[in-house]
Amino acid sequence: MAQRKILIIFTGGTIASVKSENGLIPGLNAPQILEFIPEIPADIEIETLQLCNLDSTDVYYKHWLMISEAIERYYEGFDGFVICHGTDTLAYTAAALSYLIQNSPKPIVLTGSQKPIGMEITDAKKNLMDSILYAADPDSNNVNVVFYGKVIAGTRAKKNKSFSFDAFASINYPSIASVQNNGKIIRFIKEPVTGGVKFYHSLNPKVFVLKLTPGITSDILETLFRQYDCIIIESFGVGGIPINLIDDLGRLKDKYAENEKIIIMATQVTYEGSDIATYEVGQRIQNRFRYLQTYDMTLEAAFTKIMWILGNFSGSFHDFHHIFKENINHDILNS
Repeated sequence: MAQRKILIIFTGGTIASVKSENGLIPGLNAPQILEFIPEIPADIEIETLQLCNLDSTDVYYKHWLMISEAIERYYEGFDGFVICHGTDTLAYTAAALSYLIQNSPKPIVLTGSQKPIGMEITDAKKNLMDSILYAADPDSNNVNVVFYGKVIAGTRAKKNKSFSFDAFASINYPSIASVQNNGKIIRFIKEPVTGGVKFYHSLNPKVFVLKLTPGITSDILETLFRQYDCIIIESFGVGGIPINLIDDLGRLKDKYAENEKIIIMATQVTYEGSDIATYEVGQRIQNRFRYLQTYDMTLEAAFTKIMWILGNFSGSFHDFHHIFKENINHDILNS
């Protein structure tokens, strides 16, 4: 393989953490982290960029834009990109980058670890090396998460374990590939990218996720409608919504123009998605107001996709509906 040039962007997270009197905190910089993986193949050239050094709890949409802008700035000079990131919000960042950087023939890989790279027993070295190898492979493209040997589409990753090394699952979609212990890449889905990469530069952060609980009242709805442009409702099952919320949701939706306040119906269930029309408790809203539905999307993908849509497009509800249903980096299949 010809020489491949990879840019590793460091943002902090457990992989860069050290012990402090208040618990683990990101403290290692890029050169210190790379000292732990001296076995990088000679045909891979590494450069680094220390963008920030944060626990991913403190990473939000401004950092997603910062990462995307850095990749755009250095895009022509590298064959692939690896982003070292904390695991707790890594799935949100991966999804956001899937919308901010679309149709990329060059791979953009996110990874992290459950244990700091300086610990004797850690998953950090494997995850970082796997990510470098995947980013250096000429057949890799688009935004993906590489973790514990699995390659997951950036819109399909979800952290589903707190401590175990196999912390991420690919939700409602197969893994793209796997990276074996010998560094060999086994591809399950091959999808060449045609055309040029497209970068976007705006996100609308005024999106709120409302998780329904038994007996929830509608008292908070007026405040949410006033402060946010979109409310994602995590409903029960495939799409159940309590009857006591329907009238107030409809009344508040009627106060605004149809494209001014967006409601998205999602499910609290991790696998298999939503289908509002299945039960009467879902059909209650079908004739009361218009909404978007996540179907088999992850919450992280739905959350960041609507931020991207509202930040970059204007138009009617029909226009938003059409864009939301578009398949971007494998984010939605059943719509």
